[in-house]
Amino acid sequence: MDQLDVTFLGNTLLSWLLAAGTLVVVFVLLRVIVSTLGSQLTHLSGHTKTGWDDIVAAALTKTKHTLLLVVATYAGASTLDLGQGVEKILRSATVIALLLQGGIWMSQGIRRWIAIHREGRPPEEAAAVMTMNVIGVAARFTLWSLIVLLSLDNVGIDVTALVAGLGVGGVAVALAAQSILADLFASLAIVLDRPFVLGDFLIVGDYLGAVEDIGLKTTRIRSLSGEQVIFSNTDLLGSRIRNYGRMFQRRVVFKIGVTYQTEREKLERIPHIIRDAILA
Repeated sequence: MDQLDVTFLGNTLLSWLLAAGTLVVVFVLLRVIVSTLGSQLTHLSGHTKTGWDDIVAAALTKTKHTLLLVVATYAGASTLDLGQGVEKILRSATVIALLLQGGIWMSQGIRRWIAIHREGRPPEEAAAVMTMNVIGVAARFTLWSLIVLLSLDNVGIDVTALVAGLGVGGVAVALAAQSILADLFASLAIVLDRPFVLGDFLIVGDYLGAVEDIGLKTTRIRSLSGEQVIFSNTDLLGSRIRNYGRMFQRRVVFKIGVTYQTEREKLERIPHIIRDAILA
């Protein structure tokens, strides 16, 4: 028992053993919880139609055991008296580890969400798939930018000036590329609202043809004479579009003339004759 009372770095050997035991227990417990929850959600996702359980299960598969070890180390070190400096370092490392793990989970969740919406889409919705990919990249970029800023703030770096600089730079980029951004958002509106899809026959002003491609900036139409007509997405949505691909009924007016000498009884028979001809 005297050996357990030996002091090392301000803590007894017994305290170090308790801290090590706490570390092991917390680490094993976290791994068991994550593994059990992931396997249960994976099993559940095969019996449900919703995709949220599949997304969470896919996110949990990206759990980093190294980051869990950092959290377990902080839990074990909390039982020791290591001084304010060491405790602050461990606390900052634990917060950063939690931010990184949360970012990894959310990034994988976004990837899986995009994959779910991409699966089973017909070929004519290739533009929708491309737009979903762009949305996924933008969402992950925003996520990791936020995590980096929170991590820098956690270690004591003032990020106010950095955020202000990024805001000014973002405004400058937006002003310089406003036409590109307008076409990008117009492409998103086309994909979500779906006024037309690939293969639809459109008449836009003096131009007519079939939709051949819907891109992030332009939409390409193959005209009847063979050339490709390219519209910017903003101009296309601002125009009056006649979509013959959505025409399920066609109304045609026929003019039928008869001589003035036609008898009244024969005139009354004309609608029946026409109806019989159409039905036949």
